[in-house]
Amino acid sequence: MNSIKRTKINQLIRQWPRGTVGTASHLNSEGYSHDLLTKYKKSGWIESFGRGAYILSGDKVEWPGALYAIQFQLRLNIHAGGKTALEMKGYAHYLSTQVSRIYFYGPGSQRLPDWFTNYRWNIEMIVSYTKLFPPDFKEGLTEHKDREFSIIISGPERAAMEMIYLVPLKIGFDESSQIMENLISLRPGVVQTLLENCNSVKVKRLFMFMAEKYDHPWINNIDLSNVDFGKGKRMIVRNGRLDKKYKITIPRNDFNEVFM
Repeated sequence: MNSIKRTKINQLIRQWPRGTVGTASHLNSEGYSHDLLTKYKKSGWIESFGRGAYILSGDKVEWPGALYAIQFQLRLNIHAGGKTALEMKGYAHYLSTQVSRIYFYGPGSQRLPDWFTNYRWNIEMIVSYTKLFPPDFKEGLTEHKDREFSIIISGPERAAMEMIYLVPLKIGFDESSQIMENLISLRPGVVQTLLENCNSVKVKRLFMFMAEKYDHPWINNIDLSNVDFGKGKRMIVRNGRLDKKYKITIPRNDFNEVFM
């Protein structure tokens, strides 16, 4: 290997964040052709990570390192959110000793690459393509540091609403309620903006019901007159009781009927 080629592979290895995937399209744009990547693979410098993706040989890549490539190389508008983001920030870790699901969220026009969806992660990946917020709405998102790289995840305010979006089909009412009980320090300004831009009547009603149920101090700084709660009733659970304030059906054994 001549000095130019050696310098090129050394540069690639030096700049590659450990624990991450490198997509072929991104590497091509950085001057590493398909033929050159094939040579690096044969020489044992890199390994395939499904079609169109690579990792450094011997490196261990978990889902955050794959999400890094999806966000910053493929530029897809998909992030870790909901219960996953709350677990990463320490709000839900006490409910389970082991994380069994990872929740991703993004607008309906986005699709994860095959190398990600076909990989055996040994953990269930749940992707929700939603219209919960406008497609390019960034409020409530934050960076999360992981090893040598960062990824975009939901902050606790947005994550709580994303979690509630999946109640009760993918996340239980009781579980989400227990997590909401712990969210005593949400930022009211962020909550206000999220409520005003959230497209789900169910999410807004259930979010505020749970927040008021636990009498979180930040609710005193929320102006509900600017929030569209829609009209009519919404069924959250079957055979539940109707909360008259937010017109949602909740489990009959949930809390005292303080709003009745």
